[in-house]
Amino acid sequence: MKGRDYMAVLQAVTEVMGEAVHIVDASGKTILYNEEMARLEKISVDDALGKPFRKVFSNIPEEESTLFQALQNRREIRNKQQTYLNIYGKHVTTVNTTIPIIVDDRVVAAMEVARDITDIKDMSDTILKLQDSVAEPEKGKPAQSGGIRRYHFNDIIGEDPRFRQAVDRAEKAAFNTAPVFIYGETGTGKELFAQSIHYGGNRQKKPFLAQNCAAIPESLLEGILFGTEKGGFTGAVDRAGLFEQASGGTLLLDEVSAMPYELQSKLLRVLQEKYIRRVGGSKDILIDVRIIATVNEDPQELIARGALRPDLYYRLNVIGITIPPLRERRGDIAVLADRFVKKYNEEYGRQIWIIAEPVLQRLASYDFPGNVRELENIIMSAVSMAEDDHVLTEKDINISTDYHQETENIGGYTDAEGSLAEYLAGIEEKVIRHYLALNGGNITRTAKDLGMLRQNLQHKLKKYE
Repeated sequence: MKGRDYMAVLQAVTEVMGEAVHIVDASGKTILYNEEMARLEKISVDDALGKPFRKVFSNIPEEESTLFQALQNRREIRNKQQTYLNIYGKHVTTVNTTIPIIVDDRVVAAMEVARDITDIKDMSDTILKLQDSVAEPEKGKPAQSGGIRRYHFNDIIGEDPRFRQAVDRAEKAAFNTAPVFIYGETGTGKELFAQSIHYGGNRQKKPFLAQNCAAIPESLLEGILFGTEKGGFTGAVDRAGLFEQASGGTLLLDEVSAMPYELQSKLLRVLQEKYIRRVGGSKDILIDVRIIATVNEDPQELIARGALRPDLYYRLNVIGITIPPLRERRGDIAVLADRFVKKYNEEYGRQIWIIAEPVLQRLASYDFPGNVRELENIIMSAVSMAEDDHVLTEKDINISTDYHQETENIGGYTDAEGSLAEYLAGIEEKVIRHYLALNGGNITRTAKDLGMLRQNLQHKLKKYE
């Protein structure tokens, strides 16, 4: 097989892979540039193929060019974020992995594999701008939380002894600045507790900012938290991160165990040293921010499987709060249901006065995998669709049982038809449908409940149509 044939085979392989691939020879001439890379960089294959890459991408300085560094300095660069202009002046943001190809101690080529994160980068910039716009409160007024409703302790409903113990700890925590670590299953009200601690304490007039650590790609999360310095990476600008924006107030790190392990180490140093350094910067910036961290899985299990650094956990768990799931405080279900009826009466212009006893019995016997959030959604649906003007009846209550039926049947796989992969895919589909219905079709919230990235959930939604 001739060299040209090898390149044709390699080109075909990269097209099938679906990855964006760019290969240059030792002189810097592009010898492979596939359609996915062309789509990512918003140019045509002919714009790059057979041409010196330094001419095609002249907007990238040599010291910031990953391909140049691989060729000239034999540097292997992994997951490097770059923002640059293509030959038509359009902005592109990518995360690249670039390696030199070395034969007999000679660099004969360099290969780059890239992912397009332009839209995600724009989204993260928008998040920081919006957070920045609300982080500075008007003089004498409490800080807003990004347009999100502010919760206080009187919004927390429940009389169960274990639940009241959690509330009591939160109320005491409101008047100091120690880190707080909240563990509770999805839908138990972790952010409600976090906001109540902030707005019930002496930091209530300072910003309250929240970031779901599972909702942002690893490559961008560090910049969002700590800010960026111009020159830190290609396309970087001077921008304050959430730590600076939340100065004097509180920063909620939701699903902190989703934070990359290396970034958890940096967060630990920030907690210990009380200063941050922007990505690409050299200046230490003193910060005064209270951290509230949350997880929806048992922290000891997270530590055991390497998702959460034990030293970070012990540093955050100065004030530990565990919120019991709704199935462990069934006595609160009727009280919560009544509160939600009143709430949605007002919102939907209804006049439901009574929840029929069979409805309360049915609710009390249900396990609520989605906890208080699921109960609220059930009552919201019932109030909006109730046939009787004044009473919620059994026919108004819609409780999905698919989730329980499927999970209970996992042990009976040997009686199922098809392969194990098909069986598990069927369970996955039903679980996704369950939580999607639970969240009224909200993809972001569903992804959060399932503990997966929004992009991954969208892929699953397409997969299962």
